[in-house]
Amino acid sequence: MKMMKRFSLVAIMFGLISWTSCAELGQIAGSVLGDGSGGLTQAQIGQGLKQALEIGITEGANKLSLKDGYFKSIYKVLLPDEAKVVTDKLSKIPGFTQLESRLVEKINRGAEDAAKSAAPIFKSAITGMTFQDATQILMGDRNAATNYLSGATRPQLYNKFHPVIVDAANKHGALDMWSDAVTKYNSIPFVKKQNPRLDDHITNKALDGLFSMVEKKELKIRTDINSRTTDLLQKVFAKQDR
Repeated sequence: MKMMKRFSLVAIMFGLISWTSCAELGQIAGSVLGDGSGGLTQAQIGQGLKQALEIGITEGANKLSLKDGYFKSIYKVLLPDEAKVVTDKLSKIPGFTQLESRLVEKINRGAEDAAKSAAPIFKSAITGMTFQDATQILMGDRNAATNYLSGATRPQLYNKFHPVIVDAANKHGALDMWSDAVTKYNSIPFVKKQNPRLDDHITNKALDGLFSMVEKKELKIRTDINSRTTDLLQKVFAKQDR
């Protein structure tokens, strides 16, 4: 009988120890994987980050593609300094007096037109992204996902967006106007010949504006629960909140 009691006592103690260990393991797993909903995998977090970026580029492209989306906003594309050398010199010549203001408007109209085609280009790049550590990005800076997008895809985005910008700028006559201006400027005696690439400048500035819009949306999703408009966004960014 005594042996039975001892055996029962040992069994109970072993069960308590095992139960405690399981509970501790559960707590550890919960702290690593997330809440009691089964946790989040790297793939789920990565998909949530991609969804946030896609929403950001969709909203950003829609806003920037409106009339004056670039031209009358903080994203207005101005002429590079080397181009202003040309416009300043020609401003004293009849027919070129309003060159800078007219050219700036045309290149911004081109950027606005190009923004209409930006969303699918960005979305394709976002879909192909591979996060090396999605959790680190989720728990990182307020613009960590946008910065990762820029670092991972900017050259690819430039190559795809550049011909779109050129077509849009040509449609509004911006590049023809610039070509005429450079030809006129270079015909002036004793001036240093100029021919800065406006297409490269416009492409980079237009991309800067688009990335800035994505960054703002990322911040909104990170800080405003009401901006998390899908179940996945709510689940993924809830982990960041904790």
